[in-house]
Amino acid sequence: MASSRSLSSRSGTMLAGALLLLLSTASAVAQLDVGFYSKTCPHVEEIVRQEMLGILKEAPTLAGPFLRLHFHDCFVRGCDASVLIDSTDVANSPAEKDAPPNKSLRGFGAVQRVKDRLQSACPNTVSCADVLALMARDAVVLAGGPTWPVALGRRDGRVSIANETNQLPPPTSNFTRLSKMFAAKGLDAKDIVVLSGGHTLGTARCVSFTDRLYNFTGANNPADVDPALDAAYVARLRSQCRSLADNTTLAEMDPGSFLTFDAGYYRLVAKRRGILHSDSALLEHPTTRAYVERQATGLFAAEFFRDFAESMVKMGNIGVLTGEQGEIRSKCYAVNK
Repeated sequence: MASSRSLSSRSGTMLAGALLLLLSTASAVAQLDVGFYSKTCPHVEEIVRQEMLGILKEAPTLAGPFLRLHFHDCFVRGCDASVLIDSTDVANSPAEKDAPPNKSLRGFGAVQRVKDRLQSACPNTVSCADVLALMARDAVVLAGGPTWPVALGRRDGRVSIANETNQLPPPTSNFTRLSKMFAAKGLDAKDIVVLSGGHTLGTARCVSFTDRLYNFTGANNPADVDPALDAAYVARLRSQCRSLADNTTLAEMDPGSFLTFDAGYYRLVAKRRGILHSDSALLEHPTTRAYVERQATGLFAAEFFRDFAESMVKMGNIGVLTGEQGEIRSKCYAVNK
């Protein structure tokens, strides 16, 4: 058994390391500024908004995927656009984009479209990481959701490693796992339940939740369903997702309202109709359950909008690169040569 002195020393070292990390993060975030491009690219937000209007007019189902891209980027190596980088050798050194959790991501071409427009207006000035942050915000706004100030000045990372996507909370997570993975990024229980509200937009592949419909305990029989799911909803989902291995069908996360940002998601979760394990997990903890039930009344949507904006600002500050760190990619899918 280690001595009390050695344990104390080890605890002190861990605390010092955590404080250094916190100070480093705080220093980087302090360098972000809403007006970062005021002299070098003063119309950056207007340009992004114009492009987003066109993109979502052509493909309105991309609103949810843009939000998801930003989330998947920030949870791995911080908000550095590493999720956008193409693999140079898929077999031996795949990038994040080719990892299983990211196979279903969409919208990469649209991100490059926005970046190309910015390159024409302000060459080699606006980072892909900032483009992602602005596109996520505008996707929510254009879907009827809240706005928030996006502090800019992020730099783009030069590294993207598929194995590091193990930092992404899987859709099968229970609340304990969600809590640990969010806490590792400086996010708390309220952030978990609030950011989960983003599931009001978009769709999920059946394969991400069909175990709840057909093989919950491994018994592999028609009666083996997740008891946490409303029985009538199980029947509805089975009519869409015909088999355990259905990897092509998409199910609306917030049926009938998946193109509109609202608080309807919480009514579904409260009725045990959240389709992912991680949605149902929000009912496992008193803090998140109380938030779900409050929002399910439909009386506090404005509160949810404010909370979502605050949590998105927090998430957008995770592990940012600033100053001379990283680079400003000319093409979001490849590091500069």
